[in-house]
Amino acid sequence: MPYTDLTIDPSASIHEAMQKLDKSGRRILLILEGKKLKGVITDGDIRRWILKSGDLKASIEPIYNHNPISLSPSERHKAKEIMQARVIDAIPLVDREGNVVDMAFWNELTDGEPLNTPDLKLPVVIMAGGKGTRLYPYTKILPKPLIPIGDTPIMEHILNKFHSFGCSDFHLTVNYKKNMIRSYFDDLNPPYDLHYVEEPQPLGTGGSLALIGDELKSTFFVSNCDILINADYVEMVNHHKESGNMITMVTSLKHFKIPYGVVHLNESGEIDHLEEKPELVYLVNTGMYIMEPGVFQHLPKSTFFHVPDLVESCRSQGQKVGVFPVSENSWMDMGQFEEMNKMLKQMGLES
Repeated sequence: MPYTDLTIDPSASIHEAMQKLDKSGRRILLILEGKKLKGVITDGDIRRWILKSGDLKASIEPIYNHNPISLSPSERHKAKEIMQARVIDAIPLVDREGNVVDMAFWNELTDGEPLNTPDLKLPVVIMAGGKGTRLYPYTKILPKPLIPIGDTPIMEHILNKFHSFGCSDFHLTVNYKKNMIRSYFDDLNPPYDLHYVEEPQPLGTGGSLALIGDELKSTFFVSNCDILINADYVEMVNHHKESGNMITMVTSLKHFKIPYGVVHLNESGEIDHLEEKPELVYLVNTGMYIMEPGVFQHLPKSTFFHVPDLVESCRSQGQKVGVFPVSENSWMDMGQFEEMNKMLKQMGLES
């Protein structure tokens, strides 16, 4: 990707920067005035702004880095060492006049070698007991966790993603077509440990979690079996711990464009103003969480209970519940046919 696709004007809004980052698939944009480098903005800068409940229509000016690291083109050979030391994956290259002429990217300098080797070693709970009714008739034949995305079942994609961050202790809550799930992974012989937790009857996402309480004594992940989050899981865990959260919900910024002109009324019932095809942005629950073992005190035994109920129970008793926002394209969901096709496209598996 040329650096020109990663530039934005200093007067742009945070919402515009979000959209450009999402489209690019990178984590950084260059703030240019003409060709001169004024600064850089990253997904982390935007995340911190969102967590402060900042206005997405606000200018990027107060949140971008006005003094970014840069190198001259002749210093490109230094980029890899600096990236490793600073744990950054891109550095702009500028000439003597301060004009950007190129960018150095970690993945291009190293042929895809990871910037660091994460080793989270946290247990992961995958909720795999549902019937997947929104995906009928497929799920009348296969359990939802085994529906293929490309030539690999969705749950295997999820397990591999966590494993790439050093997680190898997985607890799968199963009920519907549980023997098919067991059989598939027994034959697979994966490089991680799988523990099956059988629900005697459907208990909901929270109710099935209660069955594992005695097994989990440290911070752990929870994920639905039909979503994939393409983000930095180490960064998620660090944010969770630094925030002192009992639960951190991974959320996605979802954009909804109203295809009509919206009418706003005043108190007298007269038209106050018109808004043509507005775009609304909401933080939505992705179905992935980071939790502390203290949550088990809030889970009733052998009772149908969902994780959102657990969130409300923790909040009502003064426990801290926070969020970790990711971009819209970082959240892939296959819970519905339309979203499943979108996931295939995002993963480059569309036929």
